[in-house]
Amino acid sequence: MQVDFGAKELTVKLVYYGPALSGKTTNLRAIHWLGTSSACGELMTLETQNDRTLFFDMLPITVSSESSLKVRLKLFTVPGQVMHNATRRLVLQATDGVAFIADSQRSEANANRESFLNLKQNLEENGIDPARIPIIIQFNKRDMDDIRPDEELEAIANQSRETIYKAVATRGYGVMQTLRGLIRETWDKLEEEHQLEKKFGISPARFMNEVELNLKHNPGRQER
Repeated sequence: MQVDFGAKELTVKLVYYGPALSGKTTNLRAIHWLGTSSACGELMTLETQNDRTLFFDMLPITVSSESSLKVRLKLFTVPGQVMHNATRRLVLQATDGVAFIADSQRSEANANRESFLNLKQNLEENGIDPARIPIIIQFNKRDMDDIRPDEELEAIANQSRETIYKAVATRGYGVMQTLRGLIRETWDKLEEEHQLEKKFGISPARFMNEVELNLKHNPGRQER
């Protein structure tokens, strides 16, 4: 988190991590489509010819507050391909929270597991304790064949400290719930570490209300 006390601005970095083709970029595209134009800035993407992220995607979101505090959320994705691990580690630097985007298909279980272990390793190499940073998990592609059933995801959730969300990012389903959950857990952690309410006069509950107001859907653009 970066703080400009003079301008009363906070910049919070959130990273979408996961294996190749799990839907990280699709999540950001859906957020950009569904969110209000006044809150969401320009989505910047850099892709290869086969539509895979080469370096990163970045979507800025501005949350204005009645307390005059302005929060700038910067959403990043990382490339999922193993060959770009150095880039993944670089993008993770100084992150405040992580959304791990998993592929719900049974055939991708090993790829999910390897990528999640890689996430923890790269956090540690950046000097970030994986046990202390907010991490949420989204199981994407719930519309595909041969997916891990809801009961299995519930069992995983009961054994995991990470909150689990379900999504079909290509249709916008579940992406805003995932984002709100990530923002909520990240803000709670930042409040615990930096006493933001004391410094800026905004409670976590009030901030989340303002997130809801700032991230209202564009008219006619609904999650399906």
